[in-house]
Amino acid sequence: MKVGIIGSGGREHAICQKLRDSNKIDKIFCFPGNAGTEEIAENINIDVNNFESIKNFILDQKINLVVIGPEKPLVQGLVDYLEKFKIKVFGPNKIASQLEGSKIFTKKICQKYKIPTAKFGIFYNKDEAKEFLKQTNYPTVIKADNLASGKGVYISKNLNEGVIAIDEIFEGKFGNAKNLLIEEFLEGEEMSFFTVHDGKMFKTFGTAQDHKRVLEGDRGKNTGGMGAYSPSRLINKNLEKKIITKIIKPTLESLSDMDTYYRGFLYTGLMIVKNEPYLIEYNVRMGDPECQTILPKLKTDLIDILLACCEQKLNQINIEWLNKKSLCVVLCSNGYPDNFKKNVEILNLGKIKKKENEFLFHAGTFKDNGKIYSNGGRVLNFVSISNEFKNAKKNIMNNLNILNWDNGFYRKDIGYKVIK
Repeated sequence: MKVGIIGSGGREHAICQKLRDSNKIDKIFCFPGNAGTEEIAENINIDVNNFESIKNFILDQKINLVVIGPEKPLVQGLVDYLEKFKIKVFGPNKIASQLEGSKIFTKKICQKYKIPTAKFGIFYNKDEAKEFLKQTNYPTVIKADNLASGKGVYISKNLNEGVIAIDEIFEGKFGNAKNLLIEEFLEGEEMSFFTVHDGKMFKTFGTAQDHKRVLEGDRGKNTGGMGAYSPSRLINKNLEKKIITKIIKPTLESLSDMDTYYRGFLYTGLMIVKNEPYLIEYNVRMGDPECQTILPKLKTDLIDILLACCEQKLNQINIEWLNKKSLCVVLCSNGYPDNFKKNVEILNLGKIKKKENEFLFHAGTFKDNGKIYSNGGRVLNFVSISNEFKNAKKNIMNNLNILNWDNGFYRKDIGYKVIK
């Protein structure tokens, strides 16, 4: 069969690699892909915002299944559009994708269905938001309502920082913002909890701990993710039951009450406070870099899971995992998440000889005349799975030292809470 993957990041390379491992797939197309996917699939240079061009290519090539990696085409309704032409797509529809597309949409669901989350206020202009800040407790959390590639969240320690956050959001740093959220700050530890859905039922799909801050010690600006490890050190049977009962099932009920359903991966971002889960956010796809961290542990053929979801037969699939620890370190361009240089050649990639259970997923890269260049803030993802997090980290650091890329940096403390 033929499969198409929409996206160009590390998540899409990891999905592409896992599908490439299946003997049921003859050909993979990536729209537009990166230098890593080009080694194992055919990259197609199509604008992912041009739904008609994507649809025409899929029909011309008789692609059997399309997997949508990033959030933007999901929120814009690519699933709904392709399904009109009887194209099989893995991913949530436009209404369900509002779980990520609008934080206010999700917060209103939390309110109505009594889902545990931080107390919040919705503000539609700068003045009323700044006035509210004068009476709030600090630290406080300020969020852009719209898609912000994981970066539109500020933890403000005082009034001055809060005012800067409000100005940046309303002045369009993350796109056109008509409103924002101000939330109470929850003291706890974050965790990413994943499920996979077929529209009728769902199954768990692993846990991870992401490191969002750009600097070691979890300091500095928020990023799309500097690294992750899986499983989360917080997960236990009792907590998992609470997450499913108090958060995921009421959310699915809310979608059902809107006459819709959820199909695809669902990323539930949580704050765990004394073994109690609070919803921070939903992402309507696998996380990045959590996907790169989790997928290498999957034993079940990924294509079987995706097809079962599209055919509402997930109940017939037994999802099996390697009993391993997984760690991912993201190599970024100097200057990220602010200004950084593009089109910088990445030397020494050929010197890295990956051992079994070591992976190198490309994110912001492209190939030109046999050479590989950077074209993004997050450039490469180094992943290792092992019996111990410590060994996985050691393997990754060895490969990063071999690469020795002058134009990049990475956090050396990924997994510090699970590595003694």
